[in-house]
Amino acid sequence: MEVSLSETGGLSRRLEVAVPATEVTREVQARLKRLSRTARLKGFRPGKAPLAVITKQFGEQVRAEVLSDLMRSSFAEAVTQEKLRPAGGPRIEPIALGPESDLKYAAHFEVLPEISTNPPDSLAVERPTAEVTEADVDAMVENMRQQRPVFTPVERAAHDSDRVRLDYQARIGGKPIEGGDLTDVHVVLGTRQAMPELEEGLRGAQPGEQRTLNVVFPAAHPNKKLAGQAAQLHLSIKAVEEQSLPAVDEEFFRTYGVEQGGLAEMRAEVRKSMEQELAEVIRGRTRSQVLEALFRNNPIEVPQALVEEQVQQLQIDTARRLGIRDASQLPRPEAFLEPARRRVALGLLISHIVQSNGIKVDRERVLARLGALVEAYPNPDEARRAYLQNAEAMRQIESAALEDQAVDWLLERAHVTERPMSFAELTGFNRSAAADHDPEYDHEHAPAGALGQQQAGST
Repeated sequence: MEVSLSETGGLSRRLEVAVPATEVTREVQARLKRLSRTARLKGFRPGKAPLAVITKQFGEQVRAEVLSDLMRSSFAEAVTQEKLRPAGGPRIEPIALGPESDLKYAAHFEVLPEISTNPPDSLAVERPTAEVTEADVDAMVENMRQQRPVFTPVERAAHDSDRVRLDYQARIGGKPIEGGDLTDVHVVLGTRQAMPELEEGLRGAQPGEQRTLNVVFPAAHPNKKLAGQAAQLHLSIKAVEEQSLPAVDEEFFRTYGVEQGGLAEMRAEVRKSMEQELAEVIRGRTRSQVLEALFRNNPIEVPQALVEEQVQQLQIDTARRLGIRDASQLPRPEAFLEPARRRVALGLLISHIVQSNGIKVDRERVLARLGALVEAYPNPDEARRAYLQNAEAMRQIESAALEDQAVDWLLERAHVTERPMSFAELTGFNRSAAADHDPEYDHEHAPAGALGQQQAGST
């Protein structure tokens, strides 16, 4: 086998390979003989057809298979011989495939870059520090009260923060629409949860009042018959309810899963949840800074093939996150190029650090990650068994654990300074703005853990 290697710019390579015609012929003949032992042809007993007949019947098909297999195996052999690390599969350019000539082809592909990183102590990382204060706990408890408001019926006109309970019938061109009549609809005024025309039309409404509004349903309305349509809404106001905060009492504690211990136990649970959230945010912020510093301090050329793979993955992730099923609605691939390049570069840099420093996967970390994943399932034990039996899923968990270990390795050696911050600054919890959110629908800052169903929010 003859091999000729040339660089075609950057990480691109052209590998020309020639396989002797004798080797091709020998493999074709060997396969035809094996086939003749089992082939079933009309007029011959199984395995008794002459080789000439087998060759005439199957020769071209077998030769095509041999050429394909030889290109695959010779490429792998040539890559090993030339000590190359392809970044992806090759694009094959046939040169000579004739029956009497050597098999010749050119393989075009990219190689992984040679990487050398600057010393880890050249990385500058600013690690935030904070603690949960009594004032933070006070603010969180107050926010929890705002998430569980009490609504009391009143006999007056509705204004912002009131909840209006109503029935309505939608009519388009004076005709009723299937699915256009709803009963016991609740709208909290001032929260922008309902159509602007509906919310504005309910201001000043009183119990027992009838109103008619002209509205245009949003294009994204779940009822396709109403989406984008101009309609009339005939409203029957059933109740106006004034909002107030619940008392901090046993009933309130039970709402958040605290059955015993009263206020002291609830505050302890709130603090524990906030401290867990704070630790996660600090860890995430610090990790991001380590990776950003690594990326910034070690510029490398990345294979375009890997970038294109990441662009596709980012598009898939975006579609899944936004619930997009129509590919034409996705942002153009160009919008993902820079994030994709960054992902590829960091993946290569982390891989280099792991290999060059002999970092081995920590089984305890893998099991801890697995435990955190299965906690969200109704049957954690069953989910754990399913993960352990899925080799690909476990490889992904191991890869994530190994990346965390590499980040920790860098962090131990980087130049780290600390920046004191508050809980609110780090987590995005806004004490003063809590009342601006819809208390019935906004659970962004509900505490996690034993205190309820919502997960604590963070930025």
